Amino acid sequence: MSMRLGISRRDGAVPRTGQRRKEEPDTSPGDGDVPKIVETLELALRALSASTATLKELAEIRKLLDGMRASPALRAAQPSTQPSSHLPPLSVREPPVPRIATYSQGMHGFGHIRRNATIAHALRGAGTQAVILMIAEAWQAGAIPMPEGVDCVTLPGLRKEANGDLNARFLGLSDEELITLRSKVIRKALKTFEPDVLLVDYLPLGAGRELVRTLEHVRKHGRTRCVLGLREVLQDPETVRRTWSTDGTLEAMRDYYDAIWIYGDPTVFDPVREYGIFDGVASKVRYTGYLDQRPRLEFAGAQAAQVLANLPPGRLALCVVGGGVDGHALAEAFVEAELPPDTTGLVVTGPYMPAEQRQRLLQRAQWHPRCHVLDFVPDPAPLINRAERIIAMGGYNTICEVLSFEKHALVVPRVQPEPEQWIRAQRLRDLGLIDVLHPDALSPRVLSEWLARDLGPPPATRSRVDVSGLTRIPGLLAELLGVSRETVTLGS
Repeated sequence: MSMRLGISRRDGAVPRTGQRRKEEPDTSPGDGDVPKIVETLELALRALSASTATLKELAEIRKLLDGMRASPALRAAQPSTQPSSHLPPLSVREPPVPRIATYSQGMHGFGHIRRNATIAHALRGAGTQAVILMIAEAWQAGAIPMPEGVDCVTLPGLRKEANGDLNARFLGLSDEELITLRSKVIRKALKTFEPDVLLVDYLPLGAGRELVRTLEHVRKHGRTRCVLGLREVLQDPETVRRTWSTDGTLEAMRDYYDAIWIYGDPTVFDPVREYGIFDGVASKVRYTGYLDQRPRLEFAGAQAAQVLANLPPGRLALCVVGGGVDGHALAEAFVEAELPPDTTGLVVTGPYMPAEQRQRLLQRAQWHPRCHVLDFVPDPAPLINRAERIIAMGGYNTICEVLSFEKHALVVPRVQPEPEQWIRAQRLRDLGLIDVLHPDALSPRVLSEWLARDLGPPPATRSRVDVSGLTRIPGLLAELLGVSRETVTLGS
């Protein structure tokens, strides 16, 4: 099937392809016709989805529709509606218990869902008694401990390939079918739950733009306040400026979000200053500080206690490699390193390490009786707390753990294809808080030398870096809702 499609401008309007002669009547659509055009195009899209239209053609129609939905003409043509909700405003609700929904896109790693679970635990512990609904991938939500009073709506798994393509992790569906399914689950859940606040982690439009219809509905019909949560380092500045200018991120932050919470300390890395692209939304930005991971010990669960009980007495050197998809080289070097006397070595491979690499690691560990391998722990915080030294990659959550528990750490960050971990590690090294090893210099000998070195007392990181994010977020929640901390029964 061949189609000729017009290209929409950034403002969502459709450019005209010719000039009208003076004697011709003006048949161009007025503002009042725009909703009808959008409705017609949506019907056309549904019909074409079942026909022989190519994926590229369907994508162009979706892009055109997204632009028209966001256009000022459409908004002006639609009658204004009051927020429809069966819930009274929070300020007069009895008891004044806020409803909070969080979204984690999944795809790879547990960092996003662990971050939202940590925040949920902090809000519950701060006296809000908030009703918190987490939206996350099913297999991730079932794998980590959840705070008391928090539950999940689960999504089918999505996998992001090395080239950026999205594919179903388990179901035999196309990427478009899976995104449509996830999008409908999210939209229905939030429409029913009617949260006072929606906290979205990292991707403002969601994986595969699956949040677009939900965000549009919230803006048009609801009173939900939307918050975008970002880690402090995203990418290198050039990549952030290029991608955010073209993928709709800037427009989404401007049009859909009431606040942007940055989970970091601007004295370490200030994304507003470093990236120079927040100009239109800088007033929405709030720095929370890094997220202190010590409260996670309270809900780490019985499995962590069992792992700790099985460790021999003495010192523990711990190696963690995040999800594990690219952590084999570090894990293998650690297994082959020489451990100091009275020291036990433990490697946590992560759930994404390929099976053949994990099996090879287990075989090598058999030759080192004081070194053990675990494939996955629901929450590594108890192990971090127990360890004397940490050797790790440089993901956000791991760094928060190192800072929170004030551990000696050697960070071997990922440098390709994304330099996020390398940037973060360099900044903290320059502050004297961690040691950093470039992965090109990785070897068992180098790890052995670091483990044997006298590093002195643990670094006093909590006095050097702001890790007060979890105590600050309840106040930011009250600010967002326009009420006092006491109104939502927030403790100090």
